[in-house]
Amino acid sequence: MPGILPEGDPAPADGSLPPSAVQGAASRDFCVYVHVPYCRVRCGYCDFNTYTASELGTTSPGNYAGQVHRELSFGAGVLRAAGLPARKVSTVFFGGGTPTLLPAADLASILGRIREEWGLVEGAEVTTEANPDSVDQAYLEGLAAAGFTRVSFGMQSAVPHVLATLDRTHTPERVSQVVAWARAAGLQVSVDLIYGTPGESLADWGRSLEEAISYEPDHLSAYALIVEEGTKLAARIRRGEVAEPDDDLHAMMYELADQRLAAAGFEWYEISNWARTPSTRSRHNLAYWRGADWWGAGPGAHSHVGGTRWWNVKHPRAYAERIERGVSPAHAREVLDEEARRSERVLLETRISDGLSTAVLTAAERQAIPSLIAEGLLDGRAAVRGLVVPTLRGRLLADTVVHRLLR
Repeated sequence: MPGILPEGDPAPADGSLPPSAVQGAASRDFCVYVHVPYCRVRCGYCDFNTYTASELGTTSPGNYAGQVHRELSFGAGVLRAAGLPARKVSTVFFGGGTPTLLPAADLASILGRIREEWGLVEGAEVTTEANPDSVDQAYLEGLAAAGFTRVSFGMQSAVPHVLATLDRTHTPERVSQVVAWARAAGLQVSVDLIYGTPGESLADWGRSLEEAISYEPDHLSAYALIVEEGTKLAARIRRGEVAEPDDDLHAMMYELADQRLAAAGFEWYEISNWARTPSTRSRHNLAYWRGADWWGAGPGAHSHVGGTRWWNVKHPRAYAERIERGVSPAHAREVLDEEARRSERVLLETRISDGLSTAVLTAAERQAIPSLIAEGLLDGRAAVRGLVVPTLRGRLLADTVVHRLLR
């Protein structure tokens, strides 16, 4: 089952925001995240807030789009009441779970409600995640007709035994088919890969990279497998059925990914993400890393407005009950002070190739930069331009870089 939500301060039932949330809002992008908590099968490594039909019992996904509509309208009212300026939505991202288990018409109707409540900026980025075996050509054409611009396919691997360990249900061949359908529909394509699965060799990983590159996606994400407590995979490792992930092998796999992707014309722009051009970067993910505002709708979804963060109750049944009562579905919230927001900015912006302005650091913190450059963790040329940008080695040791800057 999914992990436990973080604790925080009580969230007001009316969703009201503190005055600090309004400060500087006009200069921040506004985005929307929609969480769809349904999956056909729970993957053994997954700790996300997702539920299969057997776990949901009588809770039906058939009513879900209507519930999200009501939360979005509730959210628009909360932002107006707080005095936030009217802002159109820059990016929309449907994540999960498997959003494409809902009918395409449901995703289209939710996007329509976002348009009604806030409007979309011209050229807004609208993305959905999809399992390769959860869509067909007609489905993808329906998304494009509704205004979706991108689809992110959970490829994970091109190697059958790796997919089996991850409990993925699609075949490697399916990915090339859905990518072709998405491209024919006029959608940008991203593929997600996972490396470091127990039993996966460096050669296996190289094969997955080459397959993914051969599809000519616009964007590629590569995430190291993290074994989360409470998952089926964690239990299998404890029983000795599969080996624990190897940190050294993880590093070698990351270096291979960066090498192969660079040779294929991709540029890294965030530690786990590469794009063919600046225009095909995930603007929604960059919004998170740059401290934008967003409303997260759905069970377990997180939101952020001007340093105030809150997270919704996790179970679809609890979420539906609050939505029906017309109260905030938030479980708890936290209001960050200025120092916490600055530290978080350092943590996030040192992950991206655009870098962190050294002006954000204190004079004492800036004194760490020369030694980080000398150790090959920061780009010296970027530092001359007033930016903190990690090298390849710095990306592998990102936590160390942040710790050294903020200690």
